[in-house]
Amino acid sequence: MRGSYQAAFAVVMSCVSAPGAAAIVASSAGGFTVREEVSLSGPPSRAWARLVDVARWWDGKHTYSGKASNLSLTLRPGGCWCESLDHGGFVRHMDVVLAIPGKTLRLTGGLGPLQGTGATGALTFTLRSSSPNVTVVVAEYSVVGFTPDGLTAMAGAVDEVLGEQMARFANQ
Repeated sequence: MRGSYQAAFAVVMSCVSAPGAAAIVASSAGGFTVREEVSLSGPPSRAWARLVDVARWWDGKHTYSGKASNLSLTLRPGGCWCESLDHGGFVRHMDVVLAIPGKTLRLTGGLGPLQGTGATGALTFTLRSSSPNVTVVVAEYSVVGFTPDGLTAMAGAVDEVLGEQMARFANQ
């Protein structure tokens, strides 16, 4: 019994502390939370500078214009993660609600198809030093709202897209 408990504990702990961890933390018809974690070389200040330059790491295939270079992030109260479109059009992807340089960035809104459903969420990026030369960045997106079929089925797709973006962020 003791050996099986230790083995189960080791499996659970390896999932919790694994670098590059990804997970659907919770999911129901009314919402979900997904979490992605990556590690980068360097201090939090360098990771922060990369994070707020969203056009540098977000994949253009997950934009309305098809061009990541059309993305911008304005760091001020009520600031915008926006995308410019042809002919003066735009998309307001999310609003900036918290910016603590080098530590935390929180945005609210519905990314991609969530926007069209009326669902909204809070996307929080948390940065922490895990050693003098490594910064861990955690992205957690909690979404709530209503769709006729519920939000449970969307959690996996959102986690996958966020995971792709965080991998790009870590590798830039």
